[in-house]
Amino acid sequence: MDGLRIGDYAIPDSEIEETFTTSGGPGGQHANRSHTAVELRFDLEASEAFPPEVKERIASRLGWQISTSASESRSQWRNRAAARRRLAAKLEEAIRPERKRRPTRPTAASRRNRLDAKRRQSEKKRLRRRPEI
Repeated sequence: MDGLRIGDYAIPDSEIEETFTTSGGPGGQHANRSHTAVELRFDLEASEAFPPEVKERIASRLGWQISTSASESRSQWRNRAAARRRLAAKLEEAIRPERKRRPTRPTAASRRNRLDAKRRQSEKKRLRRRPEI
């Protein structure tokens, strides 16, 4: 493979560590003996693919060590592609800047409904009290 593209950035293959293990589940001897499950690890701190401000944003959301795995297929090649897609999706999501919340005010109807609900709850509790003599 020739690296991983995330938006405007490219992570070289040399920065992604791949390990292959046997996958559990169905598949009999093939699953027990073939190293088809893939785990990818990416060390963000040592990477030179992202500028410092983007690294900080990713680290605040995912941490400095990012990993993902795939073992759904009996094919190592398919699992490898799936794990790379997952890693790319994680990083793309983390790179996206957080949108600022625009403060809104409750509508008149929602304020009225809230007060009505409080009134009904208060009345229900009042009726459960012991009568005053």
